[in-house]
Amino acid sequence: QLQASGGGLVQPGGSLRLSCAASGFTLDYYNIGWFRQAPGKEREGISCHSRDGSTEYADSVKGRFTVSRDNAKNRGYLQMDTLKPDDTAVYYCWSRGHWGQGTLVTVSS
Repeated sequence: QLQASGGGLVQPGGSLRLSCAASGFTLDYYNIGWFRQAPGKEREGISCHSRDGSTEYADSVKGRFTVSRDNAKNRGYLQMDTLKPDDTAVYYCWSRGHWGQGTLVTVSS
C-alpha cells in the first residue's frame, strides 16, 4: 500500500514536500504517479516518475515541482516550490495499482 503525507497550509510562494511511502513492495521497481484533485474539479495527473528515472510534468507545475526517490526509505517525494493558490488540492500518489490516501495542500495567505 501507499501512504502520502506532508500536506498543510502554506502561503503563496512557499514550498512543501510531499512524501509517498510504500509498504509491501519495492517502490524502486515501479513508476510513481502524482495526482491532485482541486475542489469541484476532476483528479488530474501532474507528474510521473518512471522506474528508469525519467520524469514528466504537467504544464501547470513544470519548473515548480520536482519528483525524487529515496530507495533506502522506499519513498517517493514531490517537492513543490513557488506554490500558488491554484495549487490547492488533495494530492495523491499512485504506484503499482495502489493509491495513497491523499494529503491536503492549501495555499492561502
